[in-house]
Amino acid sequence: ASFTISLRKADSITVTIKPRPGILPGCQMHVKNATRSELKIKPGENATFTFTCRAPEKYFTMKIQKNIDCVSGPCPFGEVHLYPPKLPRLNRTFVWDVKASTKAGLELKFSTPWLRQIEPGETCPDSVSYNINSCIDTATVNIGSFCRNGSVSRIKLLGGVVLSLHLPWDSPLTTSGFNIANRTSIKRLCIIESILEGESSITLMSPNYPLGFPEDELMTWQFVIPPNMRASVFFHNYSLSNCERKEERVEYYIPGSVSNPEVFKLSDSQPANIPGSFNLSLQGCDQDAQNPGVLRLLFQVVVQHPQVNENVTHLVDLSKEKNMSVTIHFEGWPSHVPLMSEPVCLICKDPRTCDRVLTLASGAAYKISFLCKDLSRLRITAEKGISCVDLRWCQRKIYSLSVPKAITQLPVQLHRFIWKLLAPSQLNIEITSPSLKLQQHVPEQRCNTSYSYGIVSATPTTELTVGVFCPGGSIEKIQMRNNITIALKTFGKGFLNESNRQDLKMSFVPHIKDECTFTVSPGPKDKVHLQTPNWPYGLPPYVSISWYIMVPSKQVARLGFSKERMGIACQTGRAYLNVKEEAAGAEETVRREDELLPKPKDMYRDFWVNISNCKPTEKMQLTLQFWVTFTEKQIDLGVILAAVAGAGVLTAIGLTVCCVKKKKKKSQDPMVGVYNANVNTQAPGKQKLLRKGRQNNESHVYAVIDDAMVYGHLLKETNGLVAPEVDVYRPFDGPMGPVPPSPPPFSFRKDTKHSSNPEEPPPLTDTDPDTYTFAHQKLGQVEDTGDTSEKNHGEMSLSLLERKEQDGLVE
Repeated sequence: ASFTISLRKADSITVTIKPRPGILPGCQMHVKNATRSELKIKPGENATFTFTCRAPEKYFTMKIQKNIDCVSGPCPFGEVHLYPPKLPRLNRTFVWDVKASTKAGLELKFSTPWLRQIEPGETCPDSVSYNINSCIDTATVNIGSFCRNGSVSRIKLLGGVVLSLHLPWDSPLTTSGFNIANRTSIKRLCIIESILEGESSITLMSPNYPLGFPEDELMTWQFVIPPNMRASVFFHNYSLSNCERKEERVEYYIPGSVSNPEVFKLSDSQPANIPGSFNLSLQGCDQDAQNPGVLRLLFQVVVQHPQVNENVTHLVDLSKEKNMSVTIHFEGWPSHVPLMSEPVCLICKDPRTCDRVLTLASGAAYKISFLCKDLSRLRITAEKGISCVDLRWCQRKIYSLSVPKAITQLPVQLHRFIWKLLAPSQLNIEITSPSLKLQQHVPEQRCNTSYSYGIVSATPTTELTVGVFCPGGSIEKIQMRNNITIALKTFGKGFLNESNRQDLKMSFVPHIKDECTFTVSPGPKDKVHLQTPNWPYGLPPYVSISWYIMVPSKQVARLGFSKERMGIACQTGRAYLNVKEEAAGAEETVRREDELLPKPKDMYRDFWVNISNCKPTEKMQLTLQFWVTFTEKQIDLGVILAAVAGAGVLTAIGLTVCCVKKKKKKSQDPMVGVYNANVNTQAPGKQKLLRKGRQNNESHVYAVIDDAMVYGHLLKETNGLVAPEVDVYRPFDGPMGPVPPSPPPFSFRKDTKHSSNPEEPPPLTDTDPDTYTFAHQKLGQVEDTGDTSEKNHGEMSLSLLERKEQDGLVE
């Protein structure tokens, strides 16, 4: 097809056809008898040409530039047309270069559907875009790039303007979509007017964005909003230049405000909940010539209907709290940034100070409100610090780790509450849950509660994840050596109902030897699953962890491990597993990393499990899981039968001895008595403690021994003649008293226990008319056979009464 372009000189239009950049030549133009790859048609010229290919839009672009001089002559105000007509179907750019005096202003008024500003590099859905530049003397400032279908209705500029309209080759657009009007000087770089109808959200940028706003310039955005709507401003991206004079700022002019203009820094929280229309101005400063910096701004304006609950305030009283902050934010904060097109939920601490994120500090009370249709999209994250300053005072104090009611009473779900516990070097930290107790979240025993605790022990250089725990388990206490971070995380709305039952507490305790010690107090029917901290990444090198597991009364614990070996090889040191019951002389089970772990074993008393790590070889980590179950303690029938049999044997022996005594007493006369220390004699005591009289007990019975047995060793020296010797009983001619012979004197006893009451009356005595006969061996006369141990000598040298006094059995 042949194309003809005729340009009138008075129109001051130039048409240029060029190859598309980055496209290999594959098409030419025939102009008259010549072949060209580029064609330029100036004002007053005509040109007829054809393309050598069937799809020239793939190879060529067209630029149509019209110069308008409003300085030396009248301006062609009114609608701007796309001229000339009947152009070839190529990607084309219309450019209007309007020169005007800085003493007058130009206004570009756009027809509906108006314009929407886009960031540099962003494309428009229909590929139709506008680019506007302001020209003041020789300086050019890029006001911005725009697509159709937006809210920007007018742009007023100081001085000249260069406006470009980019159309794709298949665009059906036949009009420019704007007109030019004359205005008086606006005394600023530009004014951009935006009309917002109904609920909407727009994004705008400062001129030259992302490059710097011109030095010491002023510009204004005018927002036309229905009076029954509310507008809020959010600065999403900004930077400041280095000012020598003045200060960069934004100013708001709000109809009806008593403090117009309201001045804010770019770093301030910007006004929200503005009723109706308002103006926003950006003011630059005089910049440092050596290091000017960059002033730029990207912001959002959100228009909403007034919320039903915007006048409902909620009291958040943090006046009695210390080292605490509460942040109310949108879901996913801070990692997720909501799209600007998403509905906005605002938190306000006064009618005009609202934001998507609001942080409240301890030491004050706040009245907040919400501008949000759906409060379920909001969350609360809080943080509290606890430290020890006075060592004597803080060791006596127990701190409650519960969420304050000031937070739980808000109509927003608590997402996370973090306690940061800082211990001095002399003390450690103890976490307790006296009533609920804690359950460790492990694969075999998962938490299904509405909240859980994540516990991390940290030093400036290392971090140990102790584990995730929830209420309703068997862990009563956790002691840790380093600073601790406890993060309570909620799941769903159930936490509001369970928040009143929180019982987690902490205290500062003296130093512990292990990195972490758990005290486990299970119930009789519990099955406890436990695992080493830092799961599944393994214990850090040289870390020692202990569990103290209590065995319920009348129960037997069974301890088992989830695997046969520790599964590591040590590069330095040794890894050990120690299991030991809490009892004197209890056997300790010890395993190294290269040995098999113990088989399931029964534990009858409270016991310890300790795991100490070495420095494992590369890519090997110490992770261990174990379990404890409980069963009722069974009475062993064999033990009972053995005890009964033993008692029968002792009874038979006793009867035999009695019979022998009586038989010897009848057959031998005269008799010689020897004091028998093995008879069950008792020291006289108080009458009320005596349970039977002397006639009924055996305290006066003495074993009798044949004279020959006592003095047989003397017969050899006397040639068989037996003569009376000392220590043989002789009749006593003096007066007889009612008191029986006393036991061996106290000076001969060992470890005699004296009464603690010096005023206690002497014990009452029991009398018996029976007489006693003693035969004493002289010191040194006893032959040492050499087969009796020292222990047996000591025992035989004491009477039964002395031994009972030693054992504390004397009544």
